[in-house]
Amino acid sequence: MSAAMQWDACGLTWPNRSASAFVNAGGLRWHVQQAGEGPTILLLHGTGAATHSWRGLLPLLARQFTVIAPDLPGHGFTTAPLPAAHSLPSFASLIAALLAKLDAQPALVVGHSAGAAIAARMCLDNAISPDGLVAINGAILPLQGLAGTVFSPLAKLLAANALVPKLFSWRAGDRAVTERLLRSTGSRIDEEGVALYGELMRHPAHAAAALNMMAQWNLPSLQRDILRLATPLLLIVGENDRTVPASEATRLQRQLPHTAIERLAQLGHLAHEEAPGKIGALIVSFAERVHGAHRSAASV
Repeated sequence: MSAAMQWDACGLTWPNRSASAFVNAGGLRWHVQQAGEGPTILLLHGTGAATHSWRGLLPLLARQFTVIAPDLPGHGFTTAPLPAAHSLPSFASLIAALLAKLDAQPALVVGHSAGAAIAARMCLDNAISPDGLVAINGAILPLQGLAGTVFSPLAKLLAANALVPKLFSWRAGDRAVTERLLRSTGSRIDEEGVALYGELMRHPAHAAAALNMMAQWNLPSLQRDILRLATPLLLIVGENDRTVPASEATRLQRQLPHTAIERLAQLGHLAHEEAPGKIGALIVSFAERVHGAHRSAASV
């Protein structure tokens, strides 16, 4: 299996390249993008993505915040841990090590899909104590029905076969395959985004990291602990999401009554890539609200 994507080749036209740096922490070499000034916002992308997914949102948030956005372990340009260390607790611990190296304490964490689960796990483990969490189409609860029964065992089976990432990457060389996969999320993203996902998927190491992550994701454990989550939570939901059903937000809100939901019509799983302006405005509004509440509570 090859190493992470090579920056001197694939990184030449990477979105927000001027914000990129490489940091050693937790035994990994991380690709991290940092921009802006002000309270710190940590952006955590989902499975199979990379920092490119924040290409429109990061510059908007950097107008008011210090933004930190890493490629997750094994994704994009960040090196991979051992296959057994692709679990939710492991990723939470590794990102905590990265934040410690950066001497960063996020005031807000924004997670897309599986990135939202990582953010919640970090809060529950007391690795971070932000004023609030934002989940964009968050994959926090186990999927219900047939998908929940089949998904994890199938991912484990695929991840165990070293040929699968190579086969997947070979198929991803056909742009039509990438386009069909992205359309299946319910989103319509720009041509740059399609090309970047295609570039990622053509690298077997990236595909292997995504498969290992899916195979080891234990959301039932997170579901048992989620009732302890005291951090204010905003769920941004694309009503056209075909990956994480919009109804999942209502299910989570029943368990966490302090959770707020913002529903966006006609947007899919990659809502932050389709409409970064709308998502950014919701994040800024939520940040102002929870930061104000935090300051009021601290003064009592």
